[in-house]
Amino acid sequence: QVQLVESGGGLVQAGGSLRLSCAASGRTFTNYAMGWLRQAPGKEREFVAAISWSGAIRNYADSVKGRFTISRDNAKNTVYLQMNSLKPEDTAVYYCAATNSVYNDLHKYDYWGQGTQVTVSS
Repeated sequence: QVQLVESGGGLVQAGGSLRLSCAASGRTFTNYAMGWLRQAPGKEREFVAAISWSGAIRNYADSVKGRFTISRDNAKNTVYLQMNSLKPEDTAVYYCAATNSVYNDLHKYDYWGQGTQVTVSS
């Protein structure tokens, strides 16, 4: 079992930046690839970014490429999502999740955090 706790969400103006963090505990962090996913009001949950256990492989949704960066610090059991040039359409609850490989498919993720709200005002 892996426990995940997100932090760093909040309210920001369009064009601003936020950094989300996700602290993991339980099983060995380096056993897992990690992902960030989000769910906007009235919409289905969607993939945002994923990173392999070593950090060598990173995938991004087209909607965030060039603006968001996923990274991890295995010594701290933490994964990050740096979000720059935020847009109102980035408003959502952001979840981190763990899986055994780098996937874009939400159904491949086994463990989920409780989510953190990001609101981008225009």
